[in-house]
Parts: sequence; structure tokens; C-alpha cells
Amino acid sequence: MKVHILFIIDGLPGGGAENVTIRLCDGLQQKGFDITLLSLSDKCEYPIPDNVELIINTDEYKGPFRRQTEISRRAKSMDKVLEKVFLRKGTPVLVISNLHKTDRIVAQSKILAGLNIWFCIHGVFSKSYLENKTGLSRWVKKWKIQRVYQNHNLICVSDAVGLDLKENLSLAPKKMVTIYNPFNFAEIKSYSLENNPYSGENYFLHLGRFHSVKRHDRLLEAFAIANLPCKLLIAGQGDENIVRAIKQKIVELGLQSKVLLIGFLVNPLPIIREAKAVVLSSDSEGLGNVLIEALICNTPIISTNCPGGVSEIMVGELEQYKSELTSHSLAEKMRLVYQNPPVITEDMYKKFDLDVVIGKYLSLIKQ
Repeated sequence: MKVHILFIIDGLPGGGAENVTIRLCDGLQQKGFDITLLSLSDKCEYPIPDNVELIINTDEYKGPFRRQTEISRRAKSMDKVLEKVFLRKGTPVLVISNLHKTDRIVAQSKILAGLNIWFCIHGVFSKSYLENKTGLSRWVKKWKIQRVYQNHNLICVSDAVGLDLKENLSLAPKKMVTIYNPFNFAEIKSYSLENNPYSGENYFLHLGRFHSVKRHDRLLEAFAIANLPCKLLIAGQGDENIVRAIKQKIVELGLQSKVLLIGFLVNPLPIIREAKAVVLSSDSEGLGNVLIEALICNTPIISTNCPGGVSEIMVGELEQYKSELTSHSLAEKMRLVYQNPPVITEDMYKKFDLDVVIGKYLSLIKQ
């Protein structure tokens, strides 16, 4: 019987944490491990690698107090599913829980209690969960987060994510490690050579889920101020209210002929490869996966110098392409990268290599 590793996640809609989880599952199964990926939703925008077993455990409950009982109810439902999995495959030597809602469910699991569980923190929690709260509601939210993670094993996707948990959420984990997200350089370069429907166009690219933290309003304002002879492609999907606000902003700024919303892309790499630059305009980024993918594709990058992992990617020569958290500063960096792009070398991204990262995950088994 192969050694069993279990990954658990909210669902697999188009998003960075979801893509990273699938990449880890694939890398570990190629090393000879038996990988189970348990998804708590039937949403799946990504192809599942061969030999990775995907199990879906959705919530069918429609009764009263649905929201109030969701976490404990779903923990019980998950345990029933996992009991059968463990009988077939054996107890996992490593359990990786991804995303906060999943972490809350996993923390209440009976069958996982006492196992080698690690919660992977993909974002800057103080920005995602506390920024818009004050007084009692902020204290309560902070307490709820502490209750899930206090004295547990945590993987942080950047040093900045870990620092935020300690300083802004007063968390005291059992163990905490930084493990960057993994990237298969050869695969990324190969996939980037596939057909690009925008080939021959002159464009900047923004890629990310449609969420307020991504600050599409700042992106559009900066692009309007920069007034460069190129287009802006915006890839992604998400909150319908955000989509509506983006469309309104495009009209408000008179950018209808220069900005294209191109939807969710299963393989965005060809479009990344031919972009003048990939742009991030966020208020926070756990790491900033698309910036790393761009560098591997030899594409220039610019980003707001936001809390999170951006400063761990954009070091050395790339530092000059970080903007302040304002539209005018981001516009200035758009002009800079358009006129003076950096020379990209493998040294800029080698620490994100898949084999290096897989090695760090495997070291958790021994702990």
C-alpha cells in the first residue's frame, strides 16, 4: 500500500490557492504517494491530474439554522466520508487543509484529531477578515480565527503571511513554516507556447479573481492616467457586484475601446507570455502567484507594494517596479515598465521551483 497524503479544500473554482493545491497533489503523486483531494464543493474549474483521487462532499442540508450549524454539521459529514477513505487507503501521514472555511471544518473533525494536520494559510488575514471591522465585531472575528489556529501547525505561503498572523492576530501556533507555492518551470514554459487569441496585440494583463481586495478600480484608474498606446486585458471571474462595478468604471473612465474583460482562463500562460507586463493592483496578496508565472514566462511585472508576499518576489532589480497603494503611483510604474522593462533571469524565481517546494512538504511528514 502506498503512503497516503490527504488534501482538503473548500472547492476548486478558478483561484490561486486552488491551482496551487492541484499542483501539489500532482507533484506528490508523481513522487509515488497515494493522494486524496477532498473538495467540500462540486465547483471545479481545473483538470484533476491522473492518479489523484478527487472526492466531493457537498452540503445538501436545507433545514432550519443552516448557517448556524454548518461547520459542525459539515465536520460530521466529512468524517463519515473520510472513515471509508481511510479503510481503503490507510491513515494519511500528512493532512493539508486549505482556505479558512475548510480550516474551520477540519478543526472540528473527530477522525482527523491527533493526525499530522497542517493548515495552509494563503492570504493576509488581517486584510481579508479584520480590515473592515471595528470594536466588538473585530474582537469577535479575531477570537474566532484564533480558536481555529491557536496551537496548531501552520504553513504560510510567504514570510509576510506568518508575520501578519503573529503580529495582527496574536496567534501562537504549535509550529509555523513558510513554504512558497510550487511552480513547474518546464511545464509552465511548455504551456505558455500554446495558442494565444490575443497574439500580435499590444497589452497589459491583470489576472485574478474578481474580489474587492484585488482593487480593479485602482487598476483602471492607473491605466487611464498612464495613457499608454496599449490595451488592458482583465482575466478572471467572481463576485457579480464587482463585475458590475468594473464595467461601470470602464465606461466612467472612457476606456471601452482599450479594456477587455476576457473571463476565466484554464490556461492563461500564452496570454501572460506575450503581455507587455502583468500588473497587480491589490490591497494584499498572500504571495502573488501570477507574478511568478509571469517571470517564468519572461514577462515583466509590476505590482502595488501591498502587505503579503509581493516584496519576497520583487527583490533586486524588480524592486523599482513596485508602486505605492495609489492609482498615480501605479500609473507611473506602468509607464516605467512599458518604456524600460527589466531583464528577467532565472535567479529571480528559482526559489519557487516545484521540487524545492515538494521537498519542504515532505519534511513535514518527519516532524
